[in-house]
Parts: sequence; C-alpha cells; structure tokens
Amino acid sequence: MEGKIIKGIGGFYYIKTAEGIIECKARGKFRHKDMKPMVGDNVTIKVENGKGVIEEIHERCSELIRPTVANVTLAFVVFAIKNPDLNYDLLNRFLVLCESNNIETIVCLNKVDLVSEEEREEVKSKINDIGYEVLFINAKKGIGVDTLRERMRDNVTVLCGPSGAGKSTLINTLTERDHMETGVVSEKIGRGKHTTRHSELIEVDNGFIVDTPGFSTLDVSFMEKDQLKYCFPEFEDLNDSCKFRGCLHYKEPNCSIKKAVEEGKINKHRYEFYIKTLEEIIEGGKYKW
Repeated sequence: MEGKIIKGIGGFYYIKTAEGIIECKARGKFRHKDMKPMVGDNVTIKVENGKGVIEEIHERCSELIRPTVANVTLAFVVFAIKNPDLNYDLLNRFLVLCESNNIETIVCLNKVDLVSEEEREEVKSKINDIGYEVLFINAKKGIGVDTLRERMRDNVTVLCGPSGAGKSTLINTLTERDHMETGVVSEKIGRGKHTTRHSELIEVDNGFIVDTPGFSTLDVSFMEKDQLKYCFPEFEDLNDSCKFRGCLHYKEPNCSIKKAVEEGKINKHRYEFYIKTLEEIIEGGKYKW
C-alpha cells in the first residue's frame, strides 16, 4: 500500500492512504542506510496484524533540512513587515535554502497594517528586484488568505520564517480551525517563542500545507561553494559570462557579477550577503547566525 507521511511523533509515522490514516513504524534498515523518514515522504507500507511498517521511502523531489520536510513544491516565506522589523539577511537565508532545493518561493509579508503604503511598496520593490513575488497578508484578519489558498492548489506547501512572524496564526486561518497554538512576540528579545512541537502535513482544499517550527538560525554550510551562486536568481543571466570558467564572483578578476554590482544592476547588499555566505561555506560554518 502506498501513502504519504503527514506526521511523525516519537518514532511513529502517520501515513495518509486511500484507506485512511495508518500508524506505522519504520524498518530498521533505514537506520543502517542513514535515511530517516520525513514528513512529506511518499512511502510504501505493509500492514500485518493491525500494525503498519514503512517498507520503502520513494525518491524525493526536494528536501529541506531545517525545517525537515520532503517533497515540497512551494514555499511561503513568511515574515512580519513590522514587529519585529524585517531582517533582510535572515530573509535571504530562507530564500537561499529554498533555491538550493529548486522550490518555488513566494514571500508573504504579514502585519501589513503596521506600515504605510509607501513603506509597503518600497519593501515590495526590493524583493521583486531580486526575482521573488511578494504577497501582503494579515493572518489575523484573513487578508490575502484566499490568494494563498489558490497558490497552494496541487502543491505541497511549506511555511518558512522566523518565530513571531505569524505562521501559527496563518496556519489556523488557512485550515479554518485552531490547529496550532499561537505565541506572542517577546518585548524583551523582539522575537516569538517557538510554539510548534512537531511538523505535520495538513490537507487544505486540493493541496497540503506543512506546519513547521519557526527558526531564528539557518545553516547553509551543507552546500558546496560553487552551488551557492545558482541560488541567486538575479545572477542567472551572468553566471557563465565571466572571464574565468567556474568563477565564484569572489576574488576573481573580470567578473560579470561584480561589474553588474558596480553598475547598480545587482543589489549591493544582496551581493555582500552572497560573499558573507560564501565565506561561511568555505570556512566550514565559522559564521554563526
């Protein structure tokens, strides 16, 4: 029997199948292969004496490490536009992680009522210029939620973003039920407390959404140094036009990307973020976020 893992707790996995949800454990062989089942995995299971066992994990089309989710096709990167203020470096970390897995990404900016129309358009322009769509939402009031539901159709969608951005509230609104606990932003530290205990895949209309914890740090040191440049959409047209083949756009002469930065065609701060992240990868995660 085939199905999809929608939740995993304490070594038990809950598989959605044509015959309903079946609780399963994983075969020991996966531990020997250093492959652990993940929420979102498509699996083959066997049921004997009322007990289910995962026999096979099918090939994954994508894999996020933090948060841990497989086979995601769409990511809503959720940030508050205010309270806390938008952290562009942290936003870039999420964008790079999604790009490294070839996942379509939409930036969702919550709490839009806290900024002026002028501020809203300024932020939208910055993010559009680096190749990403921006949707303005208010999770509590349901503003923009219908548009999100349309985008989720036929997708496995993940919500990424820091604590305090409103992900828990947005999940509740999208699923039309109080599925998750919601936290408040700590006035002392300016970020939310973790309110999600485990990952879960929830069916919404004709798609799935993965309920994931919010993170204030993201590790990209698993990437190869020559892979990073392909995670920046604005580099795409120039990546292969430098003087030297395999240019990292770092210290090499006659680099098309560095020239584009000087000419104002590529955002200087994004390029600086690229260099900082590249150095982190080269030095094996020396820089901590």
